[in-house]
Amino acid sequence: MQAVVQALPVPAQEVPRASRGAAIAGWIIGGLPALMLVLDGVMKLVKPEPVIKATVELGYPETTIIGMGIAVLVSAVLYLIPGTAVVGAILLTGYLGGAVASHVRAGHPPFNIAFPVIFGVFLWLGLYLRDRRLRALVPWRR
Repeated sequence: MQAVVQALPVPAQEVPRASRGAAIAGWIIGGLPALMLVLDGVMKLVKPEPVIKATVELGYPETTIIGMGIAVLVSAVLYLIPGTAVVGAILLTGYLGGAVASHVRAGHPPFNIAFPVIFGVFLWLGLYLRDRRLRALVPWRR
């Protein structure tokens, strides 16, 4: 971890903390999709009929629903915990990439394909606004 911190373009300590407004905006922008993904995970664990139907429609057997629910639930919870938010964002990016691939394979319309991408953008934007380590890693160029 020390090597990563030393290799940052700007040391994280030199990047100012997010303003209160940016931090709040970051929690709203990233928190709402994360909470929706928590709900998605819970619904996959409960397995109501519409969830089963949608999953099978995408080509997945019913036996995979609980595993997917656990994966998205754990990833979203990790995202919502500040110390593990980056790991959660990376895991959710993978999950959402799988959702994009599933919708493309099923031949769904562009909105269904773009929706997980938009979620991913909001998750990373929210994290960027509230985490100075990420802002140090990916600084905006002027």
